[in-house]
Formats: sequence, structure tokens, C-alpha cells
Amino acid sequence: MTSNLLAFEAFEQQNILVIGDVMIDRYLTGSVDRISPEAPVPVVRLTGQDDRLGGAANVALNLRALGATPYLCSVIGDDDNGARLRSLLPGVQLSDRGLVQSGERRTTVKSRVIAGNQHLLRVDAEDTHILSEREQENLLQQVAELLEQKEIHAILFQDYNKGVLSYSVIRAVILEAIKRDIPTAVDPKFDNFWSYKHVTLFKPNLKEIRAQIPFDIQPTLEDLDQAANYLRGKLGNPYSLVTLSERGIYLNNKGQGQTIPTYPRSITDVCGAGDTVFAVAGLGLAIGLPLDEIARLANLAGGQVCERVGVVPVDRVQLRAEYAQLLQKGEIS
Repeated sequence: MTSNLLAFEAFEQQNILVIGDVMIDRYLTGSVDRISPEAPVPVVRLTGQDDRLGGAANVALNLRALGATPYLCSVIGDDDNGARLRSLLPGVQLSDRGLVQSGERRTTVKSRVIAGNQHLLRVDAEDTHILSEREQENLLQQVAELLEQKEIHAILFQDYNKGVLSYSVIRAVILEAIKRDIPTAVDPKFDNFWSYKHVTLFKPNLKEIRAQIPFDIQPTLEDLDQAANYLRGKLGNPYSLVTLSERGIYLNNKGQGQTIPTYPRSITDVCGAGDTVFAVAGLGLAIGLPLDEIARLANLAGGQVCERVGVVPVDRVQLRAEYAQLLQKGEIS
């Protein structure tokens, strides 16, 4: 088992396979000085565009920022935005070898219009239908090749309900992981919530479990314990992490639950925080970090990115310093 600050050195030895929905987070920035005469809406004078990696690609970006080597597997469109997404990868030391290009779907782009640090509008361009049989076969072939050629220490499923993670893909990858004794983790969404049977770590948020579990859940330890036990009964997952927004993170280790509170932050933007929390949790799982330490580290990382505007990766140096402070205060043994 690896713990405390040695975890940050261990991160550098980890090869993590990330499979799921990738996208471009596009930021259109400008200024507003008048209202449109055509409708009661602001006229934005465009001054800039910034494209960033989103979804499963942001998970991979966070893993890379922490020192790990991520292998990203997904399906993108055979379109200009697909080419744009690929062009963003080399600059952040990510490979495109696991990406399948398809003429059957568009590359997902989330465009946010921002003026004066105010988020005015979001426009999504996407296809959300399940992958075709051919697309699924091509994706699984990429996964199989990586598992044969690389020593993979954990597999992370980042599900945004955009169609990449079909039931067939999920089951095939989890069964292969079990065969190879590779731990798995999932950040689920509504459509495939119950498809991740025998995953090692299940990481929904409170809203997601409320939508799926047939009884009322309040953010109390008693209710969350009951929910985690229900999840484990249906999925067979030994570990659960439930993000509770400003209330922190709930963790359950084979029936033993506790809540880790958040740390004081100046919240600017919550975009991408879930990807960061998930990346840290998956990496902690890969190195055998105790679940309570995973939760504390993920809590710190998620809060850190909320202090910055837009989808951004975690800062490893800052995270290590904040984690060291917890150790000095005795909050981590």
C-alpha cells in the first residue's frame, strides 16, 4: 500500500486507460455594451476563442498533470472538430492512438459564450446515439491492443451519455479487466448507471444516485450508508465515492462509510471539477491508496480547479503542498 506524499512519486509509474466520451470545451469570449434590437438579448462583441479538452479527455489531461501516463480511448467524428481535438493532444503530452475516427457521428463541442467573466449561454453540438456495431468493434480493438502492448494499472470509464459507452462496450471491457486483475472505476451518468456490474470503484454524485435509487436520500451518513449498500448489492462494487458538492465527499469501503468535508475555497467555476475528482480517485485506486486518503486528495483537487475559470487540469505542485499541510495538521495519519 502506498500512502502520504509517496503517492505523488508513485503516480509517475502508472499507466491508466481512460475510455468514454471526449469533447471540446469551447470558450467564446467578448464584451457586451448593448442589447440587440432584434430580441431582448445582449450583443456579444467576440474577442477570442479558446478550445480545451473536455469529458474523458479532461480526465486524461488531469492524469497527465499528476504525472501518470494516460491512454485515451474514444470515438470522434471525421470532421473539422475531430481534427481540432486531435490537434490539442500533443501540446499536453497526450496520444491520439486510442481514438477512433468515424463518419457516423459528430465530434461533441460545448460552446460557452462568456462576457465580463459572466457565462451567458452554452450551445452543444453533438450526436448522442449509441455507437454502431462497427464503431464498437473498432473501439474495442483499440482497447485490446493497448491492454496487450502496455502494462495498464487501472481502467477509468468516464460516461457523459454521448453514446461511446454502450452496454456491450462496458461489459466487454470490465470482463477483460477482471480477467487481467486490473482495477476499474466509473464516473456514471443516467443511461448506463446499472451497467457497471463488478466495477471496483463507483463514483456518482448525489443527484445521480437520487435519480436511480428508489428511496429518499439526504446527505446524512445514515442515508448515504443505505444508498451505498444498495449500490453494492446491485453492482458488486467494493468501493463507492459520492461527491456531495459543497458538503464534500462520502466514501464507503466494503460497508464502512464516512464523509470527508470540503476545505474552504473561493469558488469561481465548477466546470470540470468532477473530471478532476475522478482522475485523482482512479489514480489513487491504481496505486492502492487507502480510500479515505483518496477522498481527501480528490476533495483538494476538485476544490482547486473550482478556483479557476473554465475547464482546467489540477496543479500537481499546489496539490502536493496542500496535501502536506493536511499531514502536518494531523488530518491524515
